[in-house]
Amino acid sequence: MFVTAVALSTPLAAQAKGGSTWSVGLAATLGGGWQIEGADVGLARRIGAGPVRALGVAARLGSFINEGAIIGGTQGFVAALALSARSGRLDLAQMGPENNPTTFGLDLTAEVAGYLGANSPLPQRGRWAAVALLPGLRFGSPDGGQWSLIVGPTAFLGHPTDVHGFLGIRFEAPLARRERRP
Repeated sequence: MFVTAVALSTPLAAQAKGGSTWSVGLAATLGGGWQIEGADVGLARRIGAGPVRALGVAARLGSFINEGAIIGGTQGFVAALALSARSGRLDLAQMGPENNPTTFGLDLTAEVAGYLGANSPLPQRGRWAAVALLPGLRFGSPDGGQWSLIVGPTAFLGHPTDVHGFLGIRFEAPLARRERRP
């Protein structure tokens, strides 16, 4: 019900272009064997620095999942701090009224993350860094709530270094700000 209420609401005047956004979503590495599945909660600041349109920070919490196990495939806990830079959206389509359109587009996110794991089955053991280049499909109101689906490679840097697929599904909405009073 919460997601429906957010999706159907119109942007407030305080949620104009620019400013900060919050996001919540699911994040997972892809493949066989042990993978990471968890949730993201983050904040981003919209900027205009060349091709970079947003800088973000997110906390990622999850667990290790054995994709080959039928029963009892969960082990340990993982936490991460992720820093990201996202490009502007390349619009593919627009629908709805002109004063509040819904757009569909592509963007690109570069992400650097530091992970800490407890009881980690991965060869990197308890600490590692990761870098990812994640193309994404983003849809929603440019000034309001937006959904994004990102899929791409992420490299776990450690001993050894290996590459996993990454899948993220996120919802992002502007933070409302109070009007300044003289």
